Amino acid sequence: MRSNEFSLIERFFADIGRGEFPVRLSQGDDAAVLDVPPGMQVVMSIDTLISGVHFPEQTSAADIAYKALAVNLSDLAAMAAKPAWFLLSLSLPDDDEDWLEEFSKSLGQMSQRHQIELVGGDTCRGPLSVTIQVTGLVPEGQYVTRAGAQAGDRVLVSGVLGNASLGLAHLQQRVHLPEPLRELCVTALNRPKPRLDLSDFIAQFASAAIDLSDGLVGDLAHILRSSRVGATINQFALPVNDWIRKNDAFDYALTGGDDYEICCTLPSKYQDHLDDWNQAHPECQLIEIGEIIKSDYTLMKGNHSTDLKHWQGYQHFG
Repeated sequence: MRSNEFSLIERFFADIGRGEFPVRLSQGDDAAVLDVPPGMQVVMSIDTLISGVHFPEQTSAADIAYKALAVNLSDLAAMAAKPAWFLLSLSLPDDDEDWLEEFSKSLGQMSQRHQIELVGGDTCRGPLSVTIQVTGLVPEGQYVTRAGAQAGDRVLVSGVLGNASLGLAHLQQRVHLPEPLRELCVTALNRPKPRLDLSDFIAQFASAAIDLSDGLVGDLAHILRSSRVGATINQFALPVNDWIRKNDAFDYALTGGDDYEICCTLPSKYQDHLDDWNQAHPECQLIEIGEIIKSDYTLMKGNHSTDLKHWQGYQHFG
């Protein structure tokens, strides 16, 4: 690189984001020093996005920055945590200043929107990859895990499923989509919406939750294993676009991945609270797609049932 690591950080990544939580020492030293408010617990998550694996090589710097932070914020949302701080590790093939300017601008906009502050990081030369580690805060004992689902709970998902994987299929020329569906699906792939607005609802009412990164079937299975229960899913209840429904292409929603919506389980006694939420938040409704049962994992399509026990979501090593 023509520029050294420290000049890149100072030029492009100083003063990214501002949050409500205190920072004792931020960028410019060997490590950040942070004050955790009394009565709060720390929730941490980390994800790496690699060019050609997690995003197509032609993806813009702005979209890469957006998605890299969004997928981490989605993990915080699933555990009902509020964003506080993040670290960035960036591997670059060269110090393309136009690319860095676009990346840092988008990262700054995203971090400001969600009130999360960049407190440190690292840059190095290598194949393009972005690693972000986020830290969130949650009132003590109020985090939500994958392990609380019980028989009789409703299975809910936010948003629309399958658009992101359908967008990827279009970019890879495996399917041809009409406009404006094409733009909608590619945007869903490049710019997923972290459902942080759901955090309070999840904290108050959900028995378990997970963000959908590797496909509904595989990710819901994590809840079922952790909670030691089963589930029945109704394919016709899945929130999907008309193209998927018309072409019976539900695999995009079931196993496609990259949705970054929230899947949670809800005790039936909270049905009124769910109705209130959906009425007040038409842009982020929670749709009931099935029920937690004592054992087994089944997809229902009318009167036809499919055993999901051996279905898998996306796997890097498999």
